[in-house]
Amino acid sequence: MLTKENHKSYVFTSESVTEGHPDKICDQISDGILDAALTDDPMSRVAIETLVTTGLVVVAGEMTTSTYIDVPKVVRKIIKDIGYTDPTIGFDAENCAVVTSIDAQSQDISQGVDELANKEQGAGDQGMMFGYATDETPEFMPLPIVLAHKLTQKLAEVRKNGTLPWLRPDGKAQVSVEYEGGKPKRLTAVVVSTQHTAETSLETVEKEVKEKIIVPICGEFIDGETKYFINPTGRFVIGGPHGDSGVTGRKIIVDTYGGHGSHGGGAFSGKDPSKVDRSASYAARYIAKNIVAAGIAKQCEVQIAYAIGVAEPVSLLVNTGGSGIVDEEKIAQAVRKIFPLKPADIIKQLNLRRPIYIKTTCYGHFGRTDQDFTWEKTDKVDELKKELGL
Repeated sequence: MLTKENHKSYVFTSESVTEGHPDKICDQISDGILDAALTDDPMSRVAIETLVTTGLVVVAGEMTTSTYIDVPKVVRKIIKDIGYTDPTIGFDAENCAVVTSIDAQSQDISQGVDELANKEQGAGDQGMMFGYATDETPEFMPLPIVLAHKLTQKLAEVRKNGTLPWLRPDGKAQVSVEYEGGKPKRLTAVVVSTQHTAETSLETVEKEVKEKIIVPICGEFIDGETKYFINPTGRFVIGGPHGDSGVTGRKIIVDTYGGHGSHGGGAFSGKDPSKVDRSASYAARYIAKNIVAAGIAKQCEVQIAYAIGVAEPVSLLVNTGGSGIVDEEKIAQAVRKIFPLKPADIIKQLNLRRPIYIKTTCYGHFGRTDQDFTWEKTDKVDELKKELGL
C-alpha cells in the first residue's frame, strides 16, 4: 500500500472499461447466470467462466443448483441489454453461437464447504483477500478510479440515451491524478478510447467526447496543462468481441481500487458467496471503510486469509499506512470482536445469497450507493469508536 505521507508529489493512474468491453461482457454473463441460479435457489454453488470472441460465447464451469437455467437465453438477453444488436459489427445477441459445458461442483470441494450439523461452513478455497478505503473522496475510494468509472458510465449513458448516437458499446477510460501532500490536486492526463461508427470522424469523436463526457465529469480537476488522449490510435470501429476476445475475471483491478492497495489475485464474477474470493473481499472492504469512516485512519488496507474447508481465517492484518490514530494491532483486535470473519457469518451479515451480482460487474464493486451493496454500509462506526475508546 502506498504510504501517501512519504510522497510529497506523485501521479497515480487508474482505468475503467465500459460494459461493452469484451472482458466485461464475460463478467456480466457469468454473474447473470449466478443471479439466475440464486433467484430460485439461494444455496446454489456456482463457479462460471465465460469466453467471447467473434460470433461466439463459451460458458463453462461448475454449478450445483436445484433450479433450471436456460443459459443461452440468459446470455442473449445480457448481450442485447449491453447494446450488441447489430450483426454488421461482428457480434450480436441474436446471431452469436452459445456453447455451454457446465458440470456439478466437485465433491472434494463441497465436503469442505458444506455446513454440517457438527461442523461450521468452511472457506470455498484458500487464498488472501484485501479491502481498501481512503478518505480522499466521499465514496471512500481513490479519486483516479472514481473518475475513471464515472467516465465509462457517462460513455454508456450518452450512447444509450442518444446524445452521441455514433458511439458503440466498447470503450475504456484512464485517469492520471497528481497528488500533493497525499491529497489529489489536479488531472495530468485523461485517456478515453471509444468504439464508434465507421463514418464518424476523429475530429467529431475528440470534440464531442471532451465536451460531453470528460469536462462534465472531471472539470473540477482539469487545468490548462491537463493532457487529453481521445482515441489516440485515430480509429476505433472494430471493437467488442469482434476486435478482441474476452474472458471472465481479467479486469480485477478495475473491479477493485484501480491499483491502490493490494490484490489477492482472485476474481469475483461468476462465483457464489461461499467463494471467499468474493465474500471475504467484500468483508475486507466493509471493515476498511468503517475504520476510515470512523476517523480511525485516513486510509486503511485489510487482509484476510483462509484455508479451504476451514471457517476461521488463518490471518487478519490491518494496515493504515501510518495514518492511524490507534495502534494497528488494537484495531485488528476490535475488528475480530465486531465484524464477521467466518464465511457463513459474512454471508449472513452482508445478505449475500441474493441475485444482486450482475449490477456489480461494471463500474466497480466498491464505492457504490446502491442499497444492495451491503458491504458499503458504515454501520459499525460507533461500535469501533466505543471498542477503541474514541
